[in-house]
Amino acid sequence: MTAQTTLPTGEDLLAEINRLRKEKNAVILAHYYQTPDIQDLADFVGDSLQLSQMAAETDADVIAFCGVKFMADTAKILSPEKIVVLPDMDAGCSLEDSCPPEKFKAFREKHPDHIALTYINCSTEVKALSDVIVTSSSAETILEQIPKDQKIIFGPDRHLGGYLSRKFDREMLLWPGVCIVHEAFSETELLKLKEQHPGAPIAAHPECPPTIVDHADYVGSTSGILQFAETFEGDTLIVATEPHIIHQMEKALPSKTFIGAPGADGNCSCNICPYMALNTMEKLYTCLRDLEPRIEIEEGLRLKAKRSLDRMLEMASGTIGHGDLGKVAFTAD
Repeated sequence: MTAQTTLPTGEDLLAEINRLRKEKNAVILAHYYQTPDIQDLADFVGDSLQLSQMAAETDADVIAFCGVKFMADTAKILSPEKIVVLPDMDAGCSLEDSCPPEKFKAFREKHPDHIALTYINCSTEVKALSDVIVTSSSAETILEQIPKDQKIIFGPDRHLGGYLSRKFDREMLLWPGVCIVHEAFSETELLKLKEQHPGAPIAAHPECPPTIVDHADYVGSTSGILQFAETFEGDTLIVATEPHIIHQMEKALPSKTFIGAPGADGNCSCNICPYMALNTMEKLYTCLRDLEPRIEIEEGLRLKAKRSLDRMLEMASGTIGHGDLGKVAFTAD
């Protein structure tokens, strides 16, 4: 190997990341689904939108987002003056992939009397085509503010949309996307696990299919599941979302036991997000060193996407830890 391609390892790698973090005035963000080594060195660990907001409030010049591309895009939308890098630009999302902008645009044009509530797990282009972006924690608050007679398109996650539709008795046109991680959970294996731990509650992300959600004692976002882990009675919790979130639970609550819900093969291996796994310590080092790969968004597109994000913050800011601004009247453009 040449000196140019040789990467530091072990403690040297960690030291180099910390050196570059200071040298580049960078903030490192890690989603809950990242591996424990990345979570432990990050400046902030959290949900995707919460992380982007935290980074925007810092004086950092560089945001290194250890997550997937739509998350890094959101950070750039909120912090256009900062350099935003992603350790691996191939770290995508099955939900984003399921909703190509040109097809979503055509779908909207077929239903002009509908507004589009769109899950944040989508591309910048789809955000720009949407009326209001929602997160798994803000969706319920936003839906409650929309008049009952207003027709709604919900995408790209049909499971989250279906969960909201059932809970609020609201008919919505659902885009047929799914998260490959949450789709992999097995009802049969979950019930077997429940038999082995009869007193253990189940916490599930609403991206899970109904066969999983219907057995859950708590349904909520990743941050909501973490809060539930702190308050549930008992000493064992079954967790139906990407299993790397359990690292934060075990750090905060070492006396409790957390069990990842199984996939169809009876274990959790198929429920590790393959896109999140593309980010590694070595790639984090090189992206800080080279400030590449870099997120770039055309300004007109950024502003259109930001509008739908701003509407979410106006309608449900209290759900993401920034103080409730109160409910606002909704009018479709």
